Amino acid sequence: METKFIRIYPVLSSADVARDIAWWQEKAGFQKFFDDLGEGVGEPKYAGLGRQGIYLHLQWHDGNEDDPIDASAIRIEVENIRPLFEEFVKRGTVTPEKFREKTAWGTNEFGFYDLNNNAIFFFEDAG
Repeated sequence: METKFIRIYPVLSSADVARDIAWWQEKAGFQKFFDDLGEGVGEPKYAGLGRQGIYLHLQWHDGNEDDPIDASAIRIEVENIRPLFEEFVKRGTVTPEKFREKTAWGTNEFGFYDLNNNAIFFFEDAG
């Protein structure tokens, strides 16, 4: 069975995810769908927002040399991720141990960096 591409999610860098959630809600009318805290306390480091079928994610970055704020990433949702992963292993894009199965956030996924150091992730619902 072939991999089916579903949708793409840009992942925007954030120095303050809670602040940026509020900005997207107030200034752009987006709704928060999730963050990495669930019902916990503290400051979120990752969140997903959307409006009318358009979604984006916010990810906290420290802003130092090892974790620059200008990093770009995308998450591409697919169905039946295994054939795609095997294709990327054959191409030499990723190594077999890069596959992450049943992550804490409910996905199977893998990722890599392009020539400009942009992070590219492919994922499917692990449910």
